[in-house]
Amino acid sequence: MAPCTSRLAGLVAFLCAALSLSACGTHAPLPITSSINSQELVQAEFFPYFRVYWDGLHFGGLTLTAADGVQNYNPAIGESLQYGNCDPGHGPLHTGGCVLPLQVSTVVWHPHSNAGFGVQTNILVRGVPATVFNAGKSIEVYTGKQAIDVFADSSARAMAAALALRALNAPGSAQGPLPPPDFCPGFVGPAPHFQAARNAQGGLDCISVLTVN
Repeated sequence: MAPCTSRLAGLVAFLCAALSLSACGTHAPLPITSSINSQELVQAEFFPYFRVYWDGLHFGGLTLTAADGVQNYNPAIGESLQYGNCDPGHGPLHTGGCVLPLQVSTVVWHPHSNAGFGVQTNILVRGVPATVFNAGKSIEVYTGKQAIDVFADSSARAMAAALALRALNAPGSAQGPLPPPDFCPGFVGPAPHFQAARNAQGGLDCISVLTVN
């Protein structure tokens, strides 16, 4: 399967299925710091493959309740952290599943077009390019070699979470600019003006700087 196809398939699977993991249920989930779930947080804190982003142990009244860690890592979906409990019967894409109030997933970016996201807008978030889709409830942020996917139950929560992203397994802050991407995202429509990071050879991966019309 081509990288672009597998990436979009992974995002669809992420939206349709991954949101119905352990954080979903009729009872409030335990915080990830509880003795039952604490190993998930330890695995995420020491995740070895790439920089993982999150919104802290608590965000906007929500508690971090689950993390994939190394044990549940799926390269097509990335490393995800889940906040709160889900709302059964209101799954995305008319799946009938459940929607978490907030989920943040970091994945190694592979070349693909964003056409599969549907109606979308390209913006800057913390100084780096991002694509907003799913009526504002989903935001893909591009930084370093990663794409950070923020999925929320409202557009306001998604944007607030995107603006507060910080590294979990590396030094970082929830303020100031994020590291620029060292690739050119597969934008559809007008793209934000941004500067790509220089690659190892000293050149720019984005040959021409894109600007909003």
